[in-house]
Amino acid sequence: MSGVAGTVPVVKKNLNGIVGFHNLPNQVHRKSVKKGFHFTIMIVGESGLGKSTLINTLFNAPIAPTRDGNAAKDQQDSASKTVEINSFTSDIEENGVKLKLTVIDTPGFGDFINNTEAHKPILKSIEERYENYLDQESRVNRKNMTDNRVHACIYFIAPTGHSLKQLDVQFMKELGPKVNLIPVIAKSDVLTEAEVTGFKERILQDIKANNIQIYYPAVHENDDPETVQEIKEIISRIPFAIVGSNQTFEHPPGSKNHIRGRKYPWGLIEIDNEAHCDFVKLRQMLIRSHMEELKEHTTQILYESHRSLKLEGAGVRGKDAKTNPAKFEEEKRAHELKMAKMEQEMKAVFQQKVSEKEKKLKQSEEELYARHKEMKQQLEQQRLDLEERKKRLLGGASPARANSNTPTQQSQKGKTGLFK
Repeated sequence: MSGVAGTVPVVKKNLNGIVGFHNLPNQVHRKSVKKGFHFTIMIVGESGLGKSTLINTLFNAPIAPTRDGNAAKDQQDSASKTVEINSFTSDIEENGVKLKLTVIDTPGFGDFINNTEAHKPILKSIEERYENYLDQESRVNRKNMTDNRVHACIYFIAPTGHSLKQLDVQFMKELGPKVNLIPVIAKSDVLTEAEVTGFKERILQDIKANNIQIYYPAVHENDDPETVQEIKEIISRIPFAIVGSNQTFEHPPGSKNHIRGRKYPWGLIEIDNEAHCDFVKLRQMLIRSHMEELKEHTTQILYESHRSLKLEGAGVRGKDAKTNPAKFEEEKRAHELKMAKMEQEMKAVFQQKVSEKEKKLKQSEEELYARHKEMKQQLEQQRLDLEERKKRLLGGASPARANSNTPTQQSQKGKTGLFK
């Protein structure tokens, strides 16, 4: 009884032999590979910071369309003073593993004189995606749910070398509780190594001073020492100083070894060299080691927080409505509309199932009728064949019998005449 009232005791049992559930990870792996994966990433930052270039560098493919300097200038000079939300999806595959990658770009962010509300369209887009997922969870039929929530947001900080701008602080403070925020120093190759180190320190100080929430990979109890060390190294590089490029160069010149990088008169910046920038660590966290964790953190922490606030808010409004007749009527109408919508959905599902059943029964009935008709025709044909055979047999019996009797009779007559 103590187990019912309190914590249920767990007794560890030793198996006498192999049962087979040790193969569960392999089953999950096969199912996941068969189903495929999806990931949604948002890129935010001022124009000209290499957002699309970084995405293409991360996935080593032309995923995001890039714009030249003139296009960026046209964006700044355009009459529309709003931030756009553009998304594009690509199906990519690596070693038999399929990934549906959705990239959300935000052209126009930070490109205007007054950027105090530049974060609002982006915040609205993230919350609308949460609302869309919540609406799917509330439906009667949840078989084909689509997860379009933002799993990671890379925020590009201009390489000023000083500290965060007011625009950076405002955006990161508003978006931090809503999305996995990953700050990066864009085009860090314009800064010296000492400037990058100092800039990182000041950015972290600003993040702490303004209580900004950013994403840090978690260390779990069952992680091995090597994994823990890798996670610590990733955390030590935040914010990531990155350089993006898909150009390849022979290094050393004249050799067959090609590397990605940016070439300058004074030397070559290697994208995949950790001594030159933090691109490798960013890619490791974002893709190779923590992509699923980013999705889980979105579902279990960020989305759950949004969902709880929505449900709690509905409950608070319900309590207030009891003391306010107008609010009570409003809540009542809203509840009735919601119930009517659910009833309509249930009726639609019921009608669909009934229609499918009727269609199936009608099809079965038609098949049975066709089969019955076919068998009836076959039986009729067999009857006609038998009648025809009967007629042939009866029609050919009399002549045969007459012919068989005539020689005998003649023989007997002959014998009689002989004795006479």
